[in-house]
Amino acid sequence: MTQTDHSQLSAYQQLYEMPQLIDAISQGTGSDLALLTTLRKDYPASLVSLAMTLHKLRLSAAQKFSRASQMWFDRQRLEQATSETVALYKAKRFAHAGGDVYDLCCGLGGDALAISQHQPVIAVDLDPLATLMAQWNVNVYGGQQQFQTRVARAEEISAPQHLVHIDPDRRALPGHDRPTLKLEQYHPPLEFLQTLPSRFRGGAIKLGPASNFGGKFPGAEVELISLNGECKEATIWFGELASSSPWRATILPEAATLSGHPLSVLANYSDVQTYVYDPDPAVVRAGLVDVLSGELQVNRLDDSEEYLTSTQHLTTPFASIFEVIEILDFDERALRDYFRHHACHELVIKARHIPIDAEKLRRKILPHKKNSLQNLETVVVIIARVSGKSRSIICKRA
Repeated sequence: MTQTDHSQLSAYQQLYEMPQLIDAISQGTGSDLALLTTLRKDYPASLVSLAMTLHKLRLSAAQKFSRASQMWFDRQRLEQATSETVALYKAKRFAHAGGDVYDLCCGLGGDALAISQHQPVIAVDLDPLATLMAQWNVNVYGGQQQFQTRVARAEEISAPQHLVHIDPDRRALPGHDRPTLKLEQYHPPLEFLQTLPSRFRGGAIKLGPASNFGGKFPGAEVELISLNGECKEATIWFGELASSSPWRATILPEAATLSGHPLSVLANYSDVQTYVYDPDPAVVRAGLVDVLSGELQVNRLDDSEEYLTSTQHLTTPFASIFEVIEILDFDERALRDYFRHHACHELVIKARHIPIDAEKLRRKILPHKKNSLQNLETVVVIIARVSGKSRSIICKRA
């Protein structure tokens, strides 16, 4: 992550000492331009612009943090920050092990503020603005008594008697705004991340859920964490913090967890039955679809698909459940004909491995005449391979 220059750091420090400016923006009415024009009469223009940016980031951050209205952000660190729900979940494992925790590449302190509720944290980042934001944000959550900061490179830290959490920068390549999927291009890179088990007694490495982590950390536990149906991160637990299960999928906010080895269960296959299950992305990314099928005693539709099926309705936090209405060959004309005779309030199209433009297909197959009835159901079309053949599974949420 780009290091903050002295002028930027100074600007944030000045703004921190002007809560009245931030309050004026949060309580302001009218257009942004009018508010900016008014406030620039009493405050430096650069600080007014920075305060306006912070206000907008706080509004956006409310999806991640319960106390976002009091916290400190910049755009890039907010994008990479661990959400409060995920951080609190991970902090429980650190608390169980006990002891001091180094939070390397601490960013704005998303994980530190959760861990510091239980035990001492030393937050380390090469950018002094990051450690400053982390300190301010931990203060908001009341963990400052167990919190210290240090401006340093992660590679300089080694404390075999302590625990560690690290969130390496995924936008480390110059000129690249999008996160990289290659751990070798993280900063610090894979080579350093692989040395952490020799530097600390245990810890967690936060990685992008789509990154190439498979096989990179032998002996560690890989946990895919999903929040509200979206896979947020892959956490590599090692040393004293690793469990005996090599793979885990955790669903938040329910805190439901599924663990095992992807090859420990051989799934059965069948045609589409009364119910179809769409596994949570964390289950899929962890390779635990067969483990889930064994736990639920249900079948898979095809070895190239993750969808499961059963004759009975089984409640599970690890999958969305649909009741089958009709099964058609995957054919645009057949779908158009079906929906010409079966009105619906809303149509959702799902596909994992059959390449389609879902929105374009939806527009084509919906009836041309709009139906004004409000009590019609939402219909879901799952396009998937069943025993090697592409099918359109028409269903409703169960």
